[in-house]
Amino acid sequence: MAGSPRSLYRRILLLHRALPPALRELGDRYVKEEFRKHKAAGPAEAQRFLREWENYAALIQQQINEDKQNLREKTVYGIQLTEEKLNDFRDEQIGQLKELMDEATKPIKKITISEDSEHKK
Repeated sequence: MAGSPRSLYRRILLLHRALPPALRELGDRYVKEEFRKHKAAGPAEAQRFLREWENYAALIQQQINEDKQNLREKTVYGIQLTEEKLNDFRDEQIGQLKELMDEATKPIKKITISEDSEHKK
């Protein structure tokens, strides 16, 4: 594992700068929340937590590089989780995934301003 938890945290936030704005906002919020929650984690849990975030950072870095080089037809960030991986998650983590999915897939709200013809002179 390269560096400290703080340097990993910073590296992830820097990587997120290359993401589309809505995805960056969602990712930054999630990373900040997760790192805050795991400040007091035990050694084994902290090691697993940091290893997973290292894997995430490496994957996002690779996907950003591929996107910059136009190596991918469509820009998609992240990966599909396997059933095996999902089975390893605690109920709390499944709930967080659902919240993330809901947040990431909710429609973008567009505000339309129309002029009311009755108020025109």
